[in-house]
Amino acid sequence: MKFELIAIGLAAGAVAFAQLDLSVAKAPTAAKKRVTVKVAGDTLVDDYAWIKNKKDPKVIEYISAENAYREKVMAPTKGLQEKLYKEMLGRIQEDDTDVPVFDRGYWYYSRTVKGKEYALNCRRKGTMQAREEIMLDENKLAQGKPFFSLGSREVSPNGRFLAYTTDVTGFREYYLTVKDLLTGKDLPEKSIKVDSIVWCSDNQTIFYTTEDAAKRTDKLWRYELGSGKPELVVEERDELFWLGASESSDHKYLLVGMGSKDTNETWFLPLDKPKAKLKLIKKRGGSSRYDVDHMNGQFWITTNDKGDNNRVVRAPDSNTDPAKWVEAIPHSDSAVISGVRPYRDFLVVLGRTGGFPSLGIFDYKSGKTKSIPTADVVGDINLANTPDMDSKSINYSYTSLTTPTTISRYDVGSGKSKVLKRDPVKGYKESDYVSELMWATAADGTKIPVSMVRKRTTKPGPQTPLMLYAYGSYGAPTDPWFSIGRLNLLNRGMIFAIAHIRGGGEFGRAWYEAGKMANKMNTFTDFIACGDFLVSEGMTSHSRMAMNGGSAGGLLMGAVMNLRPDLAKVVVADVPFVDVINTMLDESLPLTVGEFVEWGNPKDEEQYQWMRAYSPYDNVVPQDYPHTLITTSLNDSQVLYHEPVKWCAKLRSTKTGSNALLLRCNMDAGHGGASGRYSNLRERTIGDAFVLWQLGIKK
Repeated sequence: MKFELIAIGLAAGAVAFAQLDLSVAKAPTAAKKRVTVKVAGDTLVDDYAWIKNKKDPKVIEYISAENAYREKVMAPTKGLQEKLYKEMLGRIQEDDTDVPVFDRGYWYYSRTVKGKEYALNCRRKGTMQAREEIMLDENKLAQGKPFFSLGSREVSPNGRFLAYTTDVTGFREYYLTVKDLLTGKDLPEKSIKVDSIVWCSDNQTIFYTTEDAAKRTDKLWRYELGSGKPELVVEERDELFWLGASESSDHKYLLVGMGSKDTNETWFLPLDKPKAKLKLIKKRGGSSRYDVDHMNGQFWITTNDKGDNNRVVRAPDSNTDPAKWVEAIPHSDSAVISGVRPYRDFLVVLGRTGGFPSLGIFDYKSGKTKSIPTADVVGDINLANTPDMDSKSINYSYTSLTTPTTISRYDVGSGKSKVLKRDPVKGYKESDYVSELMWATAADGTKIPVSMVRKRTTKPGPQTPLMLYAYGSYGAPTDPWFSIGRLNLLNRGMIFAIAHIRGGGEFGRAWYEAGKMANKMNTFTDFIACGDFLVSEGMTSHSRMAMNGGSAGGLLMGAVMNLRPDLAKVVVADVPFVDVINTMLDESLPLTVGEFVEWGNPKDEEQYQWMRAYSPYDNVVPQDYPHTLITTSLNDSQVLYHEPVKWCAKLRSTKTGSNALLLRCNMDAGHGGASGRYSNLRERTIGDAFVLWQLGIKK
């Protein structure tokens, strides 16, 4: 259910192709095995509940048939897909190195090697002129595995040990390994499934978190290397709450957070006393939310106690009583404070202004905040990795719809920035493209921002193709980002647009609350309003529009398809959360219980009615749907494969008309699709080719 996917980049080669011929193969038909569920005074009928059983050979047989059908139908696009892949690959610098960062005596960085799927994680002691030490070669770890993901990576304070986690299925089950960087050998600790890792000052003790059967992180453990005996420190029993562990910026405290979507609390203990008792900063309850960090003997706390846009307070670590909190940065009605990162001499303030990110420096002595300027308001600025707490400067990243990700160093004293690296994009000239911001009007009069990018020579009009993308859930903003794949779209006369709809976090908590629970329908009607607005403004037409969203954005796609099947000609729904009610009824599934305060609990009659009004699977009706490509992965732990597969089966048996309906299931991956950088690019071309084919873009 959770996760924000990158919108599909589109591309076309100078090739001609015919319209999709669905007669080349017979579409699979899933068997109907009726199951009825009584809930909140209603009876739901589900003919495809059997698809939920992955162990049933018939399930794999049906998915394989859908994959084979898609392959046959899209066979004429194989050449196009290969061309799209080569075009994207041609823009990438395959041998590349990240900006090195300094932390406790070492410079850390990762680099990629041409022809290799994964990165090398490296460091140099003291200076970048020192001998390179390859801590981890992900390519060796991934050898022989169809999927590989490196999770947490934490180096011990003395720099000798590296604790890291890996997932080889895509189900986000990460297992711990501790490597002795002095000898190059792994320690005996194996087969411990963990989430986060924090080292203690003694270089021998770690804290780690683990999850329950529903993939809710619920336990914190203390473990001494070599003991083989982890000790449970705390367990979060409330299924609405998740537990997380982190280290304060000054490496002094373990911070243990326990939070739901509505409220949270934080506990702490000194890392030089790993057996000390956890102490509470402020008890959870109501809608109280706060984040904590530590520097110079004080906790720096971002809190909503004076308003949802948050303020920043400080409290001595010797007395965290909320009554003693001292305000550092007040609440503002016009700007959001998202969080802070304390350094020895200053505080970095992450925020949002006018719907887009901002970054500022708070001076401890003067109590004033100075903003770091950006070239374009329609962009994304953020703190980049700068772990050295004594640093007099910070690294920050900036990207926009026209600007490749750029890492700059900002000198706090002088207020000047220096570019350290801009992601190299071969053949790209920024001045050839233009971005703009427009405002659609929602059904209730709310103004919804729509950010767009196009090639400067592209003229909007009824025949101009346009891709409309959105997410709109979990309070996660969809900030503009640069995409190499998207250049293929733009270079061939397409417009790419982002609808910044409610349910996201563009304008803070209020924007999120206006698109969740009882207000969730706003998310879908906002998107529709944006699509209609772009047509009314002469940017495109409905017959030239495509739309895309993933995960909760896939839910958006499904709901909009039911409400307005004429909004766009083509839809790509990636790992879509579409079987809302059935999933929220099954509390054994990953994420379900914690999501009751996101979507609602269908056992509650009023909340059931909210979901029943938009649940894509439950609202499929006989009507002409757009050309649709649905993507999923067999090992997805966020939106289990059966949701998109069931939805495809129901659409196929119910829809009218002759528009294409195709399913792509990656049998070896998880929520984010293929893990290798080359295989991920190839995977993207399937959606690209599908959209281009249906929109008839031949050059």
